[in-house]
Amino acid sequence: MSASTNKRALVTGGSGGIGAAICKRLARDGHHVYVHANRSIEVASALVSEIAAAGGQAQTISFDVTDADAARAALETVLNDGPIQILVNNAGIHDDAVFPGMSSDQWHRVINTSVDGFFNVTQPLMMPMIRTRWGRIINTSSITALTGNRGQVNYAAAKGALNAATKSLALEVASRGITVNAIAPGIIATTMSEGAFDNETIARMVPMKRAVLPEEVAGLDSYLASDEAGYVTAQVISINGGMI
Repeated sequence: MSASTNKRALVTGGSGGIGAAICKRLARDGHHVYVHANRSIEVASALVSEIAAAGGQAQTISFDVTDADAARAALETVLNDGPIQILVNNAGIHDDAVFPGMSSDQWHRVINTSVDGFFNVTQPLMMPMIRTRWGRIINTSSITALTGNRGQVNYAAAKGALNAATKSLALEVASRGITVNAIAPGIIATTMSEGAFDNETIARMVPMKRAVLPEEVAGLDSYLASDEAGYVTAQVISINGGMI
């Protein structure tokens, strides 16, 4: 049996399209998955039931990643049962506007969710993970952080900061058997993107002429969470159909 099976995994934003695919894949890999949600706890509960029906192990956890105290309290409860060794920081939001018309609230909501959320969730889990001398931290970034995108200065800034944090944290914990990587998807086939990109636009922008499936992103998460990826760290890997 692989040493990376039967780990305890936490996926923030686990109730969303990509998050759900990641949760199902990690559960299929043999991990006990904590499906995080903030407002969509009913969706997360339904996903847990689906995972259980397929023979996997999962449970819900609910808190606002931008609320440091709430996050720490919820995570301390989880840590009472043992360390989290696989963490997927997947929670993130869009609030698009061209920069001259962007409000302060739009800027801070997007930054706080991705950047403060990364700190609020990851930092409390670090020492327990370090003590096990095995860990996988995977941050969901975006191609927008690599190429830029009109109307998404806030989102690009948030995910760009996440990429930089990924590389720096990876250096700090590399000697402890912990890898830290980011996945930067291109256009994703989810309900969120359907309203923004029609098939003609996708065909024009993407050399492979289609959007990436959430399951394809989850497959990369699965690899990065495995023993086989133990020498892959400090990387931002873009899965984008040849866009860059």
